[in-house]
Amino acid sequence: MMRITIERQPLEQIEAGALIVLVFEGRKEARFGAGDLVDAGEVAGKSLELTLLHRPPGVAATRVLLAGAGKPEKFDPAELRRVAGTAVRHLKSKSVKNIALALDPEHADGEYAAAAVEGAILGEFEPDRYKTEDDKKSVEAFAVAAAGGAAELDAAVARGRVLAEAQNFTRGLVNEPANRLTPAKVAEAARQMASEYQLECEVLERKQMERLGMGALLGVAQGSAEPPALVVIRYRPAQTDSKAHLGLVGKGVTFDTGGISIKPAEGMEKMKYDMAGGAAMIGAMRAIAQLKPAIPVTAFIPCVENMPGSRAQRPGDIVTAMSGKTIEVINTDAEGRLILADALSYARQQGATHLVDAATLTGAIVVALGHLNVGLFANDEAMRDRVLQAAKAEGERMWPMPLEDDYKEYLKSAFADLANVGGRWGGAVTAAVFLKEFAGDTPWVHLDIAGTAWLDESKPFLAKGPSGVPVRTLVRLATEWKDW
Repeated sequence: MMRITIERQPLEQIEAGALIVLVFEGRKEARFGAGDLVDAGEVAGKSLELTLLHRPPGVAATRVLLAGAGKPEKFDPAELRRVAGTAVRHLKSKSVKNIALALDPEHADGEYAAAAVEGAILGEFEPDRYKTEDDKKSVEAFAVAAAGGAAELDAAVARGRVLAEAQNFTRGLVNEPANRLTPAKVAEAARQMASEYQLECEVLERKQMERLGMGALLGVAQGSAEPPALVVIRYRPAQTDSKAHLGLVGKGVTFDTGGISIKPAEGMEKMKYDMAGGAAMIGAMRAIAQLKPAIPVTAFIPCVENMPGSRAQRPGDIVTAMSGKTIEVINTDAEGRLILADALSYARQQGATHLVDAATLTGAIVVALGHLNVGLFANDEAMRDRVLQAAKAEGERMWPMPLEDDYKEYLKSAFADLANVGGRWGGAVTAAVFLKEFAGDTPWVHLDIAGTAWLDESKPFLAKGPSGVPVRTLVRLATEWKDW
């Protein structure tokens, strides 16, 4: 585990394998022997540009890394998070084990300090658990060098560590292959985490779900030899005056073949990530347990494996959801909305007054927004704005999408209350409209993370694979909750 500290001594005295110094576009940087490089145009301060100086004069650090931070007017904690991650990954590749990052006085506050720590911890993560070579590199220590207020920075750095480690915990879960992370194993991981952080954890098994009438969830699970599980993790504050109870619902399909409506073979190995929404909820609860918001928060993670076994549901089957609504299953590859439907109903039954779900739900959202923005749908403007505000503060980009009642026309079925797909057009919207039927009048936000939960190629600041979106947004939503 990386050691995290705050350094308050002058930069020249900090002993480290490398000292990261931010360089901004249009600003003269003459420290540490950088002046000639700036004058020559070799160092321009462009975002994520890196220049490594060895044994610079007058500095205790062995190296100084000049890290481009872009235009100063556009610099914010989200940009610092990326810069810190990029710098740490670069230095790690050079086998540097002890790193410090210098914050300028204008940025020496809690938000920037937390972002620097998050960037470092997130950047250090590698998806290489199952590689057996002995030469894996790691960073042992990271320090934020700043002269700001002691109490504020100490608390911020601790919070940044909690958030980043929760996000990496999520990334580790998502990265597990489906032969090693079945629904039962997700439940086991949730129980272990809950035990470690003094949370309540309950796991509903098939018979309990049958008694509750969760026909939509069980219909998806019936094609697999792996039994389903509905994981429930509860955080209760010591005392609260709030009437709010936040419910976090995450899709937990540990592998998605598409079922009878089977997917193409190419790229199917990535479908181990189809439980990224569920993993994000477990990770968020890990952080919430440590940061202790003032409201109760409960996570609901329906876990199944979607397989084309001899008992698998077929296109044309009709299932009855926990809410009593009947659903014609037109396409068995639209399974996420089926398991979420019952989980949303159960969350409402358990007293959740506000709901957020996250799911790798549709390819259509990737067509609409690419891999840059989460698609956000809401049945309540105030709830939508809360989530967007939290996302903006955490640098997790989200884009509001339409949810008009007219879209329900696409889900009409001659044989049941609604169909589980709505045809080719507006696929991300019709999926959200389907879920809206089960959120009812509870303020609810749906996050379609299909395009953002996985990086097909590594970024300078993040390794290839799971991103951990939207853990930070969910945690900030809970910790900064204020009643209407």
